[in-house]
Amino acid sequence: MSDAIKVGFVPMASAARGILVVFCDEALKVGPATAKALGGASELMKRAAAAASFKGKSGAVLDVLAPEGLKAERLIVIGTGKASGLKGNDFLKFGGLVASKLKAGSAAMTIVAELATGAMSSEQAVAIASGVRLRVYKFDRYKTRKKDGEEGALRADVSLAVGDAAAAKKAFASAAAVVDGVIIARDLVNEPPNVLYPEEFARRAGQLRKLGVRTEVLDVKAMQKLGMGALLGVGQGSARPSRTVIMRWDGGKKGEAPVAFVGKGVCFDTGGISIKPAGSMEDMKGDMGGAACVVGLMHALAARKAKANVVGAIGLVENMPDGNAQRPGDIVTSMSGQTIEIINTDAEGRLVLADVLWYVAKKLKPKFMVDLATLTGAIMVALGTEHAGMFSNNDELAERLLTAGIEVGEKVWRMPLGPEYDKLIDSQFADMKNTGGRHGGSITAAQFLQRFVDGTPWAHLDIAGTAMGAPKTDINQSWGSGYGVRLLDRLVADHYERK
Repeated sequence: MSDAIKVGFVPMASAARGILVVFCDEALKVGPATAKALGGASELMKRAAAAASFKGKSGAVLDVLAPEGLKAERLIVIGTGKASGLKGNDFLKFGGLVASKLKAGSAAMTIVAELATGAMSSEQAVAIASGVRLRVYKFDRYKTRKKDGEEGALRADVSLAVGDAAAAKKAFASAAAVVDGVIIARDLVNEPPNVLYPEEFARRAGQLRKLGVRTEVLDVKAMQKLGMGALLGVGQGSARPSRTVIMRWDGGKKGEAPVAFVGKGVCFDTGGISIKPAGSMEDMKGDMGGAACVVGLMHALAARKAKANVVGAIGLVENMPDGNAQRPGDIVTSMSGQTIEIINTDAEGRLVLADVLWYVAKKLKPKFMVDLATLTGAIMVALGTEHAGMFSNNDELAERLLTAGIEVGEKVWRMPLGPEYDKLIDSQFADMKNTGGRHGGSITAAQFLQRFVDGTPWAHLDIAGTAMGAPKTDINQSWGSGYGVRLLDRLVADHYERK
């Protein structure tokens, strides 16, 4: 369970409580309010910096215990480097660095949100507050006891001293909604598969109704009527019935076409009859990272009352190998009417997305669609865990995603599409086959998906390397990262609200 932490904003002149956090540049210079808060401890800070070879470089941390001349029990100094080199994401990371110094138990902390050049903007202070909340997230709800040396729960009260407390509080209301969306996505990815199966996932998505999100759940009978043979084929070997969930947030102009986000939700993936090796199969509880992102995103948009019409659609299945499971060699008919030869039952995510993409494109007619899926190991071979792979049939949409990714620090890298790759998934028995072999595996998967978007502007994000098990960062120490929520929220905000 996430640690309990309260984050608030107070006027710059407020007295510091508990741990005092200040910022300095590479010359160890601080702002006037910070100098006042430090008082006689300014010289102590300089002596401690010299002893620790602390130069004030961006991200460097000086931690002084029981600082003489201060009522604070600790003094933490965060280096910002040159003011001219600071970027928006740096403040999010600063918040994560600050939170990393909080220990288990109860604590109070005051962060003086001031640079050497003066008070931070409300946006910069809000980024620090968001970074604090993202960093302290922990998923330990199933632990009944702590091992020796393992930290317990954190109960922290963090105050940011800012130039304009009212403006910061107002700005943080929207930012907190996005952080909550990330935390929801992380929780979903981290949940064990015996707890989070398709029906339960659909139930949790349905909780968005409390925020005004219209939610429709399609059961197996409804999907059979629609002809969703590709999605249903994946789930037919599981005792847990499949579901599709359609979520609608109507915050834009009445009658205006929505934008749409589609998530792969394979709640557990054994590989089916083409079963995976046993090693690390437990990680396949996270094969629903795309669907988790979409639910977290819809929460963020609704909670901050985004001025946009948005659809979120997720296909939820389990891929299991029982006697009723689909076999290599089977041919299924998708909702689009196109037939698919099953070559490998472990290439299942694209089958789920095929029917959901077609449903959204034909029935909801969005301006554009973005799908997210932990789709291929091949994308990790190509890009590692630093970038999600992006494929798109629309240059403008691709550029918007690239820009949003840079802005929030959730990076994407555009990969190629082309008719030459289509030849690899042509089938002699059906309209296509569900895998094109070893070469270009992430590309042929995207080529497959493109056949189900019906010409709608579309982008596919392969998040296999970024949604789960990615390297820990200043703002994420969890196995499930919640990747994509901040990226897509920024996409909506930048291009559909800030016109």
